Amino acid sequence: MRKLVCVYDLEPQHRERIAEAAPGFEIVYADGDQAESALASHLAEAEIVAGWSEQAEAHALKAGGALRWVQAWGAGVEQMPFDAFAACEVMLTNASGVHANAISETVLGMMLAFTRKLHLTIRNQMEKQWDWIGGLGEIHGKTIGIVGVGAIGEELARLAQAFQMRVLGVRNSAQPSPFVDAMFSTGGLDRLLQESDFVVVTLPITKETQGLFNRAKFAQMKPSAFFVNIGRGQTVVTDDLVDALERGVIAGAGLDVFDPEPLPESHPLWTMENVILTPHNSGNSIYYTDRAVDILVDNLRSYIESGEPHRNRVSLKNRY
Repeated sequence: MRKLVCVYDLEPQHRERIAEAAPGFEIVYADGDQAESALASHLAEAEIVAGWSEQAEAHALKAGGALRWVQAWGAGVEQMPFDAFAACEVMLTNASGVHANAISETVLGMMLAFTRKLHLTIRNQMEKQWDWIGGLGEIHGKTIGIVGVGAIGEELARLAQAFQMRVLGVRNSAQPSPFVDAMFSTGGLDRLLQESDFVVVTLPITKETQGLFNRAKFAQMKPSAFFVNIGRGQTVVTDDLVDALERGVIAGAGLDVFDPEPLPESHPLWTMENVILTPHNSGNSIYYTDRAVDILVDNLRSYIESGEPHRNRVSLKNRY
C-alpha cells in the first residue's frame, strides 16, 4: 500500500481531513504510539513525507527509494537537502502563505508602535513615569516598501492600503500586484529604499540575498525611516545595522530574525531604545496547523489526480 508519513503528531480533525484527501494511502504519524525505530521503518517506505527531520532524511531519502514528494511544514526551506532531492527526483513544496496573517499583523504592530511611540510608553509604564514623550506620528499617508513581495508581502500591502499608505514593492519578476502602487525588479531596490518611510524585508536566504542589507543600503534610506526584517537574519549585515542605528542613519528597526540567532545576551540590539525585538515568533499562530493542513490536503488532491502537487512548488535549482 502507498504510504504517507507525517513526522508530527496531529489532532483527530486534521487526521480526518488528510485521510479523506488520500484514499488508498496508509497514513502514519509520529505520535506516542510510534517508537523511533518503528517510524524509521515507515519512513523507509514513504512515498510522501509531511514535514521533515533528520530521521526522515536518514531513512526516507535514498536512491531508488519510494519517496516522491516532501511537503515542508514551514515556508523557509534553506536547510533542505536540495542536491539529494534532485538526485532522487523528489518534489518539494513548502507552506508559503501559512504565515501571511500572523506576520503581517506583527509588522503592522511594529510600525504602529514606532509611529505612536508605544515601545517607549511601555518602558515608561514599567518605570511608573508619566511622560508625554513628544510628538506622535501617524502611518496614514506614509510610504511602505516591501522587499520580496510574496504571500506575506501581498497581505501586508493589502492591509497597508487600509491606512491609505503608498505601497512600493520589489520582486524578481516585477509582476504587478493589485495592492502595490509601484512594483520594481531587484534593480529598483535603491529607489524603494530612498522613498520609503518603512522598509519591510520578507526575503528568503539565497546567494543573492546573503548580506544584502549592508552599510551602503542603509545609507540609501531616509534618516526618519524604520527598517523591519521578518525574513531571514542573514540577509542583513548585523554590525552595519547596529552602526546605522547608533549614528542615526535610520530611525529604528523592528526585528524578528537575527544573525546570529538567538541573539546573544551581550548584543547591543537588546538595549537600544529605537529597536523592537521579537524572538523569531512572528509566524506563530494558534491557526498555524489548520493552515498547514489546508496546504497539504490541497496538494494531496492534486498529487493523486495528476502526479504532482500544484501549490507552493519549490525550485530545487533556485532553492525557493
